[in-house]
Amino acid sequence: MVKRPDSKQARRHRHVRVRGKISGTAERPRLNVFRSAKHIYAQLIDDVAGVTLASASSVEKDFGWGGNKEAAAKVGKTIAARAQEKGITEVVFDRSGYLYHGRVKELAEGAREGGLKF
Repeated sequence: MVKRPDSKQARRHRHVRVRGKISGTAERPRLNVFRSAKHIYAQLIDDVAGVTLASASSVEKDFGWGGNKEAAAKVGKTIAARAQEKGITEVVFDRSGYLYHGRVKELAEGAREGGLKF
């Protein structure tokens, strides 16, 4: 009988595989997404310098409940606005091994609505 990895191990494996192929620069930073059970977080990361350029999350004061798709879209629009303030228009999307579905998809679409290109 073949033992299959659980969903957390599979996500970690996908994350490592994808991170080997993408990297963020100062001109085109990596838009990283972390999804917990209650909240969603997004960061713009310059991997060359090892610096976080901007961040947004549903934990911030004006979000209220952050475990739904509406909050994810709002986080996407917020990170896009903060990127625009710093003169960033293009990013590399890093979904961190999560499937492009649900809250991750809503965050990406919110960021695109806010003006980010990826």
